Amino acid sequence: MKKHLLSLLTLILPILTFAQETTSQKIDTVFKDYTGWFVEAIFYEIPFSENFQIPWVLIVLIGGAIYFTIYFKFINFTGFRTAIDVVQDKYHDIEKHGADTLYGDVTPNDHANIIETLRDDSAEGEVSHFQALTAALSATVGLGNIAGVAVALSIGGPGATFWMIVAGFLGMASKFAECTLGVKYRDVGEDGTVYGGPMYYLKKGLGEKGFGGLGKVLAVIFAVFVIGGSFGGGNMFQANQAAAQFVKLFEIESANGGLYFGLVMAALVAVVIIGGIKRIASVTEKIVPFMAGIYVLASVIILVANYSHIGDAFMLIYEGAFSGLGIAGGLIGVMIQGIRRGAFSNEAGVGSAAIAHSAVRTIYPASEGIVALLEPFVDTVVICTMTALVIIITNFDGQFMEYGVPITEGVELTATAFDSVIPHFSIVLTLAVILFAFSTMISWSYYGMQGWVYLFGKGKITDLVYKFLFLLFVVVGASISLGAVIDFSDAMIFAMVVPNIIGVVLLTPIVKKELNKYMKAIAKKDDAIEEGSADFTDHM
Repeated sequence: MKKHLLSLLTLILPILTFAQETTSQKIDTVFKDYTGWFVEAIFYEIPFSENFQIPWVLIVLIGGAIYFTIYFKFINFTGFRTAIDVVQDKYHDIEKHGADTLYGDVTPNDHANIIETLRDDSAEGEVSHFQALTAALSATVGLGNIAGVAVALSIGGPGATFWMIVAGFLGMASKFAECTLGVKYRDVGEDGTVYGGPMYYLKKGLGEKGFGGLGKVLAVIFAVFVIGGSFGGGNMFQANQAAAQFVKLFEIESANGGLYFGLVMAALVAVVIIGGIKRIASVTEKIVPFMAGIYVLASVIILVANYSHIGDAFMLIYEGAFSGLGIAGGLIGVMIQGIRRGAFSNEAGVGSAAIAHSAVRTIYPASEGIVALLEPFVDTVVICTMTALVIIITNFDGQFMEYGVPITEGVELTATAFDSVIPHFSIVLTLAVILFAFSTMISWSYYGMQGWVYLFGKGKITDLVYKFLFLLFVVVGASISLGAVIDFSDAMIFAMVVPNIIGVVLLTPIVKKELNKYMKAIAKKDDAIEEGSADFTDHM
């Protein structure tokens, strides 16, 4: 195996070196000529006045989130406590065996042998609730939380933070709906491997509703988009940005530095993704809490060091959210920047997270939907807001940024904000960028492979072909500059919104039915515990 890998590397290295030196710009130009129309179509901004325009994809994302919030009676708030309980495995017994079996009519013999004779439903699923949550979070918590927030603030000012938080709360309802459907309509192979995501609920769910033809078409379209997004926005862009930060921090010669960084990153990614979702989940459940914890801790240190400015910061956020504070586009401009950052950061409504959440071990689909609503909260409401507060508080005197003047280097600005209080924190931030990029890549590799398998069939050869291509793109992304390619693949990620939202809106009655079913199961367990009839399950 090692000989084959070495032979492969000796073939790839000259090709990549040649590509670096001679073809990067040519590829970029040609690709832009042929795909520019698609990028412009996906991110086309509908003009509402001379001062502001709204991307149509943002309208679909937020419109869907508002609809789901109302339809499910503000599940983003009412389900929060339950989500925490589920992640902590409070209801693992009913999710494994069913509430009716465990807490139905209890007979004298139940205490003696019922557990031993139950069917093990947990075989249908590969990861725990916490692992599914961290796997999905690893795909969304990333450069957008560090660089994207800084860019949004530079354009929309402090007020953008308020609308970013609003987008995060609304997105919780979208995640709940799509991830419930992901578990409901997943396929489980004979070996226990789970195949899930929008492809399956679009095909099977819409088929049940009498829209079989539409469902099949939307499923194929989604699969194509998720593959493209996995190679670009979920891979090359991440590798490119991580390599750029690494090269810049250690002042390495950029051409060869990017190439070698890409090879090392590809090797690390390979070790993880070859093991499938179980290994991906086992890695992300360690990386995500660690990197998010370090980042939030550093933010808290800065906030504590500048506690006297916290009240003023929130005042700027509030005033800016409803006045615009002189930002171009005024109130609407600030609102758009905040909502855009929130929606694009947590990807609620895109459908990607439903693929990771589909692999959970449970017999109640809504249990994972409820867990999934925590994702936008952590990603946007917590981490993005922390970034925004740090920048606002450390920039009170306009030391390094003027609001209303767009910037392009968001990571550098965020690093400057942290360094102003914690010297040399930019080194830690570079490590965070690399970890964020790594975790995003391994999760998106799983997303893309699920789309690949859906189109080309299940099997070891199919898996290996996709994984080889994915690893090759890691090296390419870190080695050369392909702006148009990355723009195109980024557009493909948000093109996933169209088939996904159509399907989820049509299937909302199914989601509601599953929610009611799960809440009744929880109530049955809670009632049984109060009556003292559940002692026999304490050992589970």
